Amino acid sequence: MIEVEGLTKYYGGKRAVADLTFRIEKGEVVGFLGLNGAGKSTTLRILACLILPSSGLVRIDDMNAAESAHEIRKRLGFLPDTPPLYDEMSVSGYLRFVAELKAVPSNKLASRVGEALETCGLVAVKQDPISTLSHGYRQRLGIAQAVVHKPSLLILDEPTSGLDPVQIAEMRQLIRRLSGEHTVLLSSHILTEISQTCDRLLVIHQGKLVADGTEESLSQHAGTGEQRTIDVEIESSQGDLSAKAKQICERIPGVIMVRPGKMEGQRISLELVTSGDQRALVAKGIVEAGLGLLRLDQKAFGLESVFNRLVNPTGGAGASPPR
Repeated sequence: MIEVEGLTKYYGGKRAVADLTFRIEKGEVVGFLGLNGAGKSTTLRILACLILPSSGLVRIDDMNAAESAHEIRKRLGFLPDTPPLYDEMSVSGYLRFVAELKAVPSNKLASRVGEALETCGLVAVKQDPISTLSHGYRQRLGIAQAVVHKPSLLILDEPTSGLDPVQIAEMRQLIRRLSGEHTVLLSSHILTEISQTCDRLLVIHQGKLVADGTEESLSQHAGTGEQRTIDVEIESSQGDLSAKAKQICERIPGVIMVRPGKMEGQRISLELVTSGDQRALVAKGIVEAGLGLLRLDQKAFGLESVFNRLVNPTGGAGASPPR
């Protein structure tokens, strides 16, 4: 659905996007993640054929964006960070207007508007002036205008911006429903939304693509050769288990830190921070010390930790994840 090769965009002398290359297959729901100013919105506007790149190739549904922008716009729906709404129009009147702009045949206008109203939960306010809508309904209407012409591709820039937790959950369900018949590229500052909504992640930093993959694969990549967290559960009938287990684990090669956790009877859970994957050494050390090893799990890095490692590999300041 989307092929991007060497995409670069300058605003005057400032480079906003630098040599981006990636692919998105039909039917995927892909999250686009990055700090403010990373180049996300610029990239989305180029993909939506609203602005031209300085260099590079963009193909949407096998069409060159530089040569077939008008035709591509018919096949995509775009929700910018601020929905393009006209306050003086009614909800249904606005959707009909957008459908006409998108060249929906006149004999299908009513059904397409009705489907968009139903899909996006706008039936109850379809006759209301847009000026009277709450922020949540305005965001829903922004998505409705993006899907009213049944596009192959949906590009959503911050669709959950400013929504409360209930509205965010409803928006998440809406996006998952839309994914059944659309390819979706979704930008968000809310990491949990990206995690729970998307099949794959693209992470951009300072205009460059720094990661492309599932949350699990990025988590594994972020921990390679660095620190890992291992959860263990140990049992023993010998004396003070908490102190003994901590001492034994601290002596195991590669263990950097031991954090004792919940203790029940003669069982204790511990969290170990290790240099790389030291599960084999941890298991060997615990068993050789005469303790019973009940559980040994390596914890994947959460998306927030993965994001911080990708955009700030040196661990310095200034890499707070987007909210």
